[in-house]
Amino acid sequence: MELFSNLALGFSTASSLENLFFCLIGVLLGTLIGVLPGIGATATIAMLLPITFQLEPVSSLIMLAGIYYGAQYGGSTTAILINMPGESSSAVTAIDGYQMARKGKAGAALAIAALGSFFAGTVSTFLVAIFAPPLTEIALQFGAAEYFSLMVVGLVSSIALAHGSIVKALAMVALGLLLGLVGTDIYTGTPRFTLGIREYADGLNFVAVAVGVFGIAEILRNLENEKSRSVLMSKVSGLLPSKEDFRAMVAPVLRGTAIGSVLGILPGGGAILAAFASYTVEKKISKNPKEFGQGAVAGVAGPESANNAGAQTSFIPLLTLGIPANPVMALMIGAMIIQGIVPGPNVAAEQPALFWGIIASMWIGNLMLVVLNLPLIGLWVKLLTIPYYVLFPIIMAFCSIGVYSVNSNVYDLYSVAFFGLIGYVLAKLRCEPAPLLLGFVLGPLLEENLRRAMILSRGDPSTFVTRPLSAALLFIAALVLVIVFLPSVKAKREAVFQEED
Repeated sequence: MELFSNLALGFSTASSLENLFFCLIGVLLGTLIGVLPGIGATATIAMLLPITFQLEPVSSLIMLAGIYYGAQYGGSTTAILINMPGESSSAVTAIDGYQMARKGKAGAALAIAALGSFFAGTVSTFLVAIFAPPLTEIALQFGAAEYFSLMVVGLVSSIALAHGSIVKALAMVALGLLLGLVGTDIYTGTPRFTLGIREYADGLNFVAVAVGVFGIAEILRNLENEKSRSVLMSKVSGLLPSKEDFRAMVAPVLRGTAIGSVLGILPGGGAILAAFASYTVEKKISKNPKEFGQGAVAGVAGPESANNAGAQTSFIPLLTLGIPANPVMALMIGAMIIQGIVPGPNVAAEQPALFWGIIASMWIGNLMLVVLNLPLIGLWVKLLTIPYYVLFPIIMAFCSIGVYSVNSNVYDLYSVAFFGLIGYVLAKLRCEPAPLLLGFVLGPLLEENLRRAMILSRGDPSTFVTRPLSAALLFIAALVLVIVFLPSVKAKREAVFQEED
């Protein structure tokens, strides 16, 4: 009964006119940036962080969440129509979705993607509602040592699931942790690595770093590699799948939802990994595997369900433990901190309306996406014809105005420019920026809990291995590192991410 009363609180919060409006804005923006290749949910949320400072906490987080899972929907539109995934998690959808479009079944492919995503979103929303409260209760028993070990697990998992070299991902985490040290020491009040600049006494601006590494760097990459977009068709018809399509999509949707719900919780790239895992499973169990790559319904339904389920279950570690499962969740933590909310298990107890309002808004947002997206496909198709050279000056101006408006600090603009160049260089070196952002967000929390645990244990480092839960978490972190360095696992991992590229 407690679950139903909590959900009732969540739906009453999420269904207020103000929150419905921001949920609608979020899902529309998410779909838009998912449709337009080369922007991405992470960059968009980074750019919109300054705006959230002016909004109510619940409204701002509902809007940002809507952008995230809305982008999963929008990404499939470009994947199907022009064979160019708007989101990396939609890369698998392009394989069979584009072939369906070439056979005149673009409308059916888009509907299959939307319906599969809606079902997966509904199921994963209830999974979040069911599993978040007990996990929160467990997390309330955590001490400083357990939190330190948990963050180590999160960082190690993000390394394992990052693209490219594991050594490079490890270096990115280390760089993020170092950037998190800039500012004033929390215990002694001594400035650290501020280069004598007073504006950096509170540390590097999270918004500036995020906008630079993801927003500006992404713009520079797209200007260098802008691709011409040839839209397959200007008008999409036949949005209702046939009976055969419905029969063919049911089982893949169910399997994709299950795979995505589990893998989405993993730190790193759970939604992306879920889409690839779902496609692999469908191809292996298919009676006719040769149809994959030729327009198989299962090749669209499974991965689309998996990436949407993964996107939403990634909220579980965020809401219960304050640990981001991916860069977008790290940005959500940044938005919570901007609003004066301390991420972690206390959120459910101290701000139940916010906690359950976000969960309820996921289902409302998914319903909005199905109702709005299919009728608006014609508009999204027209937007695909906008040249990138028209979009990028507007995006850069929006980034600069937004970042400056947070603190009215010109050094934040210097930081955006600097980290934009850093992000571009990292991309050229094939270094994944996501572990850097996770390291930057978790760094101060990692340090705080490390030092607090050492103070409580009177300087005895064995406290991390003598406390059972802390020791178990550190063992898991070590095990993950050992596994990813095994030759067979390393080769399989590289094959998966090479396919995505």
